[in-house]
Amino acid sequence: MEILTVLIRTIFFYFFITLAYRIMGKREIGQLGIIDLIVSILIAELVAISIENINDSIFNTILPIVSLVIIELLLAYASIKSKKLRYFLTGKPSLIINKGQINYKEMIRQRYSLDDLLLELRQKGIKSISQVEYALLESNGKLSIFKYNPLKIPSNYPLPLIIDGEIQKSTLKEIKRSENWLKKHLKQNNIILEKVFYAFYKSGKVFLIQQKDLII
Repeated sequence: MEILTVLIRTIFFYFFITLAYRIMGKREIGQLGIIDLIVSILIAELVAISIENINDSIFNTILPIVSLVIIELLLAYASIKSKKLRYFLTGKPSLIINKGQINYKEMIRQRYSLDDLLLELRQKGIKSISQVEYALLESNGKLSIFKYNPLKIPSNYPLPLIIDGEIQKSTLKEIKRSENWLKKHLKQNNIILEKVFYAFYKSGKVFLIQQKDLII
């Protein structure tokens, strides 16, 4: 009877957790952020305890799992609305290689060693750092790599100027421009800063996506 109870609980939680993850919109483990990973670990622990303690009510596990799912959904929605909260919860990408040069300062700040970098390059079939023009350490720990073209002609990586109506000062410093220059550009095009969803700089030009252009 005890074995049957464990089996029934296991099958129930298999489908229950599948439904929970479908609601949260999860895809694969490699794409999970810090908060997602914490929720996943807690859910796994709760299910394991419930399967082992067959004398406890199954609702003692369902309730905290439902609570975690609700918290996850609320945080996901809030992070879309607030860039500061999003960066606090998930972090932001770090430029590890910029125009073929390794950013050691950023690597130290992220505690990302040269061995880590070389391992990622090897796994992506890249033999030498000299083949890489840009490399970004994403918030989920993955390394996004942009290789040089065959002729090794420098390309123009799109640099974010405005995200959710907030000017990216680090980008302005990178392209040697001022906030006044950007605000003047917006004014000339009758664009309000707070209404800009995303703007990036590429090949000496500013490209804009306004909130009114989004499909809601």
